[in-house]
Amino acid sequence: MTRAPLSVPHTILFVCMGNICRSPTAEGYLRHHLAAAGALDRFTVDSAGTHAYHVGNPPDARATATAASRGIDLTGLRARQVAPGDYARFDLILAADEDNLRILQSRSPGQGARLELMLSTSPRFGEIREVPDPYYGGQDGFEFMCDLLDEATHHLADQLLASTG
Repeated sequence: MTRAPLSVPHTILFVCMGNICRSPTAEGYLRHHLAAAGALDRFTVDSAGTHAYHVGNPPDARATATAASRGIDLTGLRARQVAPGDYARFDLILAADEDNLRILQSRSPGQGARLELMLSTSPRFGEIREVPDPYYGGQDGFEFMCDLLDEATHHLADQLLASTG
């Protein structure tokens, strides 16, 4: 299935449950891909969690180390919870999984940001629709998360750059 290009979102928010694994890693990857294209200054990229479990904390050490081993720096990021104003502030809010997407939809004022799954930005995943939460697993879960997010955010960056010229 070919997806239509995004309608020029300039503000993108990645969301998972606690904002310490999947969403900050996605933020780091998208920032990396946009910076490599010399376009990071044209976009606002952020991440948040649907829950306040880790507000103010840095990303999980395993996520930070795995991303760092691939050239992605997450050290300056801190967890925050999605705020009501985020629906108006961001053009596109991408959830890691269906549960967090449903939470976002239930809290949405019904206008503003477009809500989708993180992996919806790339056609290459076939049946994989969600980024599995690696928090309670081993290192292979963090590697798989990074593989998925690298691909999805690279494709998203390409879409963003194509739609903004």
